[in-house]
Amino acid sequence: MLQRGVTQQRLSLCSLASDAISRICRVQNVLFLEQDDFSTLLGVRGERMLGRPGDEGACAPATPVGNSAFSAAVPGPASTPGPAQTDLKQQRDAAQYLVIRFLDIAIALVALAFLAPLLLLVSLSVFVADPGPVLFRHRRIGKHGVPFFCLKFRSMAIDAEERLRDLLLRDPEARAEWERDHKLRNDPRIVGIGRFLRKSSLDELPQLLNVLAGEMSLVGPRPIVVAEIERYGRYFENYCAMRPGITGLWQICGRNDVSYRRRVALDVRLHSTFSLKTYFKILIMTPISLLFSNDAY
Repeated sequence: MLQRGVTQQRLSLCSLASDAISRICRVQNVLFLEQDDFSTLLGVRGERMLGRPGDEGACAPATPVGNSAFSAAVPGPASTPGPAQTDLKQQRDAAQYLVIRFLDIAIALVALAFLAPLLLLVSLSVFVADPGPVLFRHRRIGKHGVPFFCLKFRSMAIDAEERLRDLLLRDPEARAEWERDHKLRNDPRIVGIGRFLRKSSLDELPQLLNVLAGEMSLVGPRPIVVAEIERYGRYFENYCAMRPGITGLWQICGRNDVSYRRRVALDVRLHSTFSLKTYFKILIMTPISLLFSNDAY
């Protein structure tokens, strides 16, 4: 009798342990970046922008697990969807794509018409400050990995590439910063009113033409260059699944104060939770973020 009671207790403990392990495994699938909570990653401003974690479309990071790999912070479905559910999801995705494409074109056309005087003024200022081409075409990676030329107002000297190469050869700190962030806080290539254009993001207004051409969207991941592909690793396919955007989660959730690793996580999160609601939230919060941001360079 006593032995039977001990056996039952052991079986009960094994069952409890098994249940605990299962719960831990499920929790591990939705851990955030380096176990940072939502407030640590985005700050109070991020919560106010897109809601608290758990809200639909919240600006929460995707999950990296391990030292260098990321894991998407989206729990898998409880069961495999049937053909009918798959078809319905595809139809919804197609309808959402058409609506967002229509909004991209309509908003871009209105913005170009409304901002035409500002675009002309910026063009003249760029040329007067540093005579040369007004626009800068830079090769970036687009949807499905197809390259395109991303347009910007020129904020750098014409010999920018030579200046960067010389700086990285003679300045170890600048080289380390470039390798870490692919940006420089004190960039010697910037001339004229370039610093103001970059801080205010006015240099990105010509990308409205990329939106009309279908190469970009108003909302999406930040367009990257070929050298940045390896930084995304296996999550590069998440980047390629969307059109790059003029704005996105990275721009309203800390911008240059966000590490590159977290920026990748935000792009993964944007892809996994993208919806019309998220689209409008990001569009609305972008000008607010620009007004109160001091981290752009």
